[in-house]
Amino acid sequence: MGMVGGGPGALIGPIHRIAAELDREIVLVAGAFSSDAKRSIAGGAAYAIEPERAYPSLAAMLTAERGREDGIEMVAIASPNHHHLGAARAALEAGVAVMCDKPLTATLDEARDLERLVRAAGLPFGVTYTYSGYPLVREARARVAAGALGAIRKVVVEYPQGWLAGKAEGKQAAWRIDPAMAGSGGCIADIGVHAFHLAEFVAGLKVTRLLADLAAVVPGRVLDDDCQLLLRFENGARGVLLASQISVGERNGLRLRVYGEHGGLDWQQEQPNRLWLYRADGGTELIQAGDASLGADAVAASRTPGGHPEGYLEAFANLYRDFAGLVRGEKALLLPGIEAGVRGMMLIDAAVRASRDEAGWIDFGQSGSGS
Repeated sequence: MGMVGGGPGALIGPIHRIAAELDREIVLVAGAFSSDAKRSIAGGAAYAIEPERAYPSLAAMLTAERGREDGIEMVAIASPNHHHLGAARAALEAGVAVMCDKPLTATLDEARDLERLVRAAGLPFGVTYTYSGYPLVREARARVAAGALGAIRKVVVEYPQGWLAGKAEGKQAAWRIDPAMAGSGGCIADIGVHAFHLAEFVAGLKVTRLLADLAAVVPGRVLDDDCQLLLRFENGARGVLLASQISVGERNGLRLRVYGEHGGLDWQQEQPNRLWLYRADGGTELIQAGDASLGADAVAASRTPGGHPEGYLEAFANLYRDFAGLVRGEKALLLPGIEAGVRGMMLIDAAVRASRDEAGWIDFGQSGSGS
């Protein structure tokens, strides 16, 4: 694996590296870790790769690695949103598979362009919607699909954070509130797409209509930092999506609740090893990571016995393990791909426009399988 971005001071780069290498199916061997050559070299040293494989640019990396017998087979894109399309295009045109951080691109038009490139290239492509890698999220999806809740009636997903409630400080905050780097969406693009993907992934249903209310709450901020959406799913079920980065005291409070005619379920990212299942007769079942009753998808995503917590890094690693299987020619049905990436960009575009125009309920188009 080669990496784009993820150099000194980056948050997500080291996480990509740890997740990719956890199962020893993928190893980071090269990178263009920064557009600044000295910083890229420093990034390579931090990752303990060979000094000559820390490149000043993605183009230099692709050219040099093409001439090596042990050259890279895939690229992980861990740079800000406005770099994603160019980096993915260069890698795909060089015949290199791509794992792209979310959101897919900076704009919906870019996402459509990338979708065409991926289709034409026929190479493995994944998007890091990390929360779909948790064992109990995959268990929840399987139980919904098996009819444990009956017909789905309501989906509530919330993702509150508080780290941008005040002045944005530091590299990680700066680019996320800058439309030149983040694109047209702020909070909706940074964490709202995670909530959206989780809701569709577990419920097994597509959103077809939405009503959006986005705001830049902090004075002087251009991009949204607080979002409320009402959703309508393809079967008529109602939904609510809340995403906020100005909710003081909140850390990473992603939570999903799905209610059907016979029961409901509740999963929280800050307590990811517990899934609550509620039955219409008043009974409650606590499903825990490592339980003997877990289905095949959850078991395949689990690494430790019950009582030994698995968390964010392991969930992230499950996506990379799925990706490695895809490279080997296996089916990776639960790995978010280009369709899921495009749907996330559709959400950002539709929510930003609908909120700005006070459009009320709008139709939300279909694209791909949502995988």
